Amino acid sequence: MEDLLILAIGAGAAAAFMAAALILFTLCPRRSQLQHSGTPETVLLFRNGEVVDFTQDAAVLFDRTVLTGMGWDEVRETLLPGFPDLPEELPDRPLHWRSPHVGNAELWADPAGSRLHLRLQCTPDGAATLFRARCQSDEYHRLSEMSRNAPDALWQTDDDGQLIWYNEAYEHLCASTGHEIDGTCPVDIELPSKRVERSTRISIKPEGQPQRWLEVVSRPVEHGWVHYATSIDSLVNAEMAQRNFVQTLTKTFAHLPIGLAVFDRDRQLVLFNPALVDLTHLPVDFLSAKPNLLSFFDHMRENRMMPEPKNYASWRDKLYDVVSAAREDRYCETWNLPSGLTYKITGRPHPDGAVAFLIEDISAEISLTRRFRSELELTQSVLDCFDDAVAVFSRLGVLTFSNAAYRAQWKCDPDSAFAEITIVDATKEWQQDCQPSPIWADLREFVLTLRDRQGWEAQLTRKSGEQLRCMVQPVAAGATLVRFTSLPVQAEETAQPDNRRKAVG
Repeated sequence: MEDLLILAIGAGAAAAFMAAALILFTLCPRRSQLQHSGTPETVLLFRNGEVVDFTQDAAVLFDRTVLTGMGWDEVRETLLPGFPDLPEELPDRPLHWRSPHVGNAELWADPAGSRLHLRLQCTPDGAATLFRARCQSDEYHRLSEMSRNAPDALWQTDDDGQLIWYNEAYEHLCASTGHEIDGTCPVDIELPSKRVERSTRISIKPEGQPQRWLEVVSRPVEHGWVHYATSIDSLVNAEMAQRNFVQTLTKTFAHLPIGLAVFDRDRQLVLFNPALVDLTHLPVDFLSAKPNLLSFFDHMRENRMMPEPKNYASWRDKLYDVVSAAREDRYCETWNLPSGLTYKITGRPHPDGAVAFLIEDISAEISLTRRFRSELELTQSVLDCFDDAVAVFSRLGVLTFSNAAYRAQWKCDPDSAFAEITIVDATKEWQQDCQPSPIWADLREFVLTLRDRQGWEAQLTRKSGEQLRCMVQPVAAGATLVRFTSLPVQAEETAQPDNRRKAVG
């Protein structure tokens, strides 16, 4: 009887142990039991929406050692690149997905009450593929870290414009412009119809911040487009400053009477002012079309606004020498046009290999100079007809004018002298050719004085015995006229020498 009681107790204990083991196996399966006996699988066990158990290789998939407590959002984010159709909520019914991007990759979701088995299966492609993937793992992590932490916004979209991937800078861009990451793109770009690279310059207005400028480069990839957004605020500000500066210069040049033509390093006309149109009579539409240097001068020649060269073909070849001279700031010519106008052409170098030509109408200046020169020649010819020797000294005591009688009487030629002849030099020559007289010091002082003066005269006797009357008279602009008159022979016989100064009128 006791034996039967012991046997029954043992059988009941064994049954209770087996029942407990079965419950534990059902509720808490070990990692070894999550392994599939056939194709290798990665398995995650969810309970109440959180990971409670996992196979050993799952740590490699999620790049972390502890997966316990992970939610569906974190798991979905890791699997989404391979399975873009994963739902946002934890599956509540059996589902099966095939990856459109990773060959032979499948995912199963098997819910059971508060539990969910998530199984990832990928048929091995061979040892070579596995070895290559292991070797590229470090490079993948390095490139992933670099792109995720890049200072410029990077993101990828599919062919329909749906967001696939983005980095942290893209998140900051969305946050600053008030856009949702999964919503509309904060950068409004239009993709080209052909799969070619395109660069787009856009502006955005972050909340509470000044306007920003971005240059977005969109490049086609295998599964859509990759976009790179680079900040170009400094470049845009520099271009705007340059544009404003050019506009200011243009307004200034518009009021200049001198024609301005600026050619860039490729010898294309890039800037001109209205005075150039008036002086050259070239059509505005022709100048606005940015002609090159040769076409510019060809049209000037056709309009007879430049002198006709003897050999125009060789002159065109010499234009390159003209440009070289202008770049060295040594080109300056005067053109006498058939119409009677006179133009002054000056070449000036500009930065970055550009060159500017200034065209100035100097007809009035040339006419005035010619008239003045004609009057001087007339005055010179009139005074050369006088028998009296005449010399004019400036207020600084420099000999500025003399007639033929003066040059003949004192044996000097001021025009051929190496240096300027002053009143000191002239009185020394006069003193050496005349007998002693006290007027030389007075004459020098009279020429160099700046106060009001009154003319005077004195009589001189040359060493040859010739009697001279020296008349000193103030003229305009503080100058002094000195005139030597030869006395008649009969006056020499009766008159007594008198070297004293005598006031004139």
